[in-house]
Amino acid sequence: MKFAKKLVTDWLVQYKFRNWTIHSGAGTAVTGDERRARAKEIADQLCDHRFWLTHGRSIKMDDLKRMRLLVTDYSQSGELADAIGRYYALLQMSFATNLYKIYETVDSQILKFVVPQVPPPKQILAQQIQAANMIPFELHCDNCKSASKLQANFGTPQPILPGHVPFPKDNKFRCPHCGTEHDLIDARPQLEAQAKKPVV
Repeated sequence: MKFAKKLVTDWLVQYKFRNWTIHSGAGTAVTGDERRARAKEIADQLCDHRFWLTHGRSIKMDDLKRMRLLVTDYSQSGELADAIGRYYALLQMSFATNLYKIYETVDSQILKFVVPQVPPPKQILAQQIQAANMIPFELHCDNCKSASKLQANFGTPQPILPGHVPFPKDNKFRCPHCGTEHDLIDARPQLEAQAKKPVV
């Protein structure tokens, strides 16, 4: 998360805010510190898991506008919308299939290959979880970076593995090393969806 925030902050300052030189309201000059502070504010909002709730959620244009980011609606430009649509279709055809491909232009070459996996890894994991009625996992503390071993049991209580602690009933896990509280409320439904059983 810290790495993502750093990248977003750096990229906003370097690219998005590159030509932001005057405050639109006051008409005063924008300083480098102000660009960086604004970029950090946006990066913090984009990485706020309490708001987005899941990594797979799409961020809409209205979300960006609520953050007071100036964005261009490319769908209002026929030529740009067509170019982006064709590029997206090309990406899907190129990288969403299990084929061997090589692309070459005057200046570059891209080689991509995927070894087919049957069944997919997620399906294997789900089968293992359903068969075992439990899953052990590590939680890395955002504050002290230490790892704690937890165990989620599904359907019926299971013996706790050595060195592990049960998944907390209230979804709150306190790091035994530094005391930082971690909210696992979003992890519970994800685990239950894989196991097709409730965490007990």
